[in-house]
Amino acid sequence: MKHMDTGLILKYLADLAENNNREWYHDHKAEYKEANGQFEEVIQELILRIGQFDNTVLQNEPKNLTFKLVRDTRFSHDKSPYNPAFRAHISAKGKLPVPVGYYLMIKPGNQSFLGGGLFADMFKDATTMVRDYIVQNGGELEEILHSPDFQKHFTVQGTALKNVPAGYDKEHPQSAFLKFKSWYLEYPVKDDIIVNSEAFLDEAVKMFRLMKPFNDYLNCALAGFQMPER
Repeated sequence: MKHMDTGLILKYLADLAENNNREWYHDHKAEYKEANGQFEEVIQELILRIGQFDNTVLQNEPKNLTFKLVRDTRFSHDKSPYNPAFRAHISAKGKLPVPVGYYLMIKPGNQSFLGGGLFADMFKDATTMVRDYIVQNGGELEEILHSPDFQKHFTVQGTALKNVPAGYDKEHPQSAFLKFKSWYLEYPVKDDIIVNSEAFLDEAVKMFRLMKPFNDYLNCALAGFQMPER
């Protein structure tokens, strides 16, 4: 594997966090290009390694999987123009939220994480499909969540209602999960792991492999889901 320098990614993002303005960003386009190039190399390597246990991701191009640094500040109190984080979602359909895949955010200050599952809670149809699937296949979900490796590293998170929604059995054994509108995993990664490219890639691939049964479960639930027309 050719040498990649993930330290460059953290350094650029830390500098951007301290100088979160358009002038600095435009004056440091060269540093951005370099850091983004490193990030795309990381994504390429992840595609190849994840592809060994999930070949649905292999057709992806790294540049199609990343998200922009520019923030939408219209409805936000925080008017800083950039989100100093490199993010990517690797799945069978690239960075679309469905089918679910493997999510990565690199953000300095020990804010980076590896993710899996459904992060989007604004697609009512997707939420309904997963709830209905849990009703029928609750036992399978429990098995995934109670496998020792899974329990050791992950807790299911997501936007949730206070009560089980109307139309679902409050006494269902997985009623706690029927309250959710999204179901995802976050595994934090410290900066000192990220600066060591090899250690970081090994850790990421190990965790993504452990997330796969959870992703597969959600993707079975979401089979046939259509993204809404914009």
